Amino acid sequence: MINPRVTLDSESLGPVEQKLQEPLEQQLTSALQHATHTVEDSYSGESVQQVAQELLVETKDGLHPDIAAGFTPDAAQLQAVAAAIVDEHR
Repeated sequence: MINPRVTLDSESLGPVEQKLQEPLEQQLTSALQHATHTVEDSYSGESVQQVAQELLVETKDGLHPDIAAGFTPDAAQLQAVAAAIVDEHR
């Protein structure tokens, strides 16, 4: 089972985001883990790129719209999670 974790670079956050960093990381992590399990369960041979896109959509669907609008995960890290899902099913 893949359980990715979201961490935010505190140096790139504004003062408000810094105060909310821990709960925001928890919410983003929860949404990404739920998306990972959903995509894993429905995986049927898609490419890593397709899985990464599904992860992004599912993760954003699990967030408040305002948070989803500002959520831009690191593409390489999202690809790594997607690759792990694809590798798990080979």
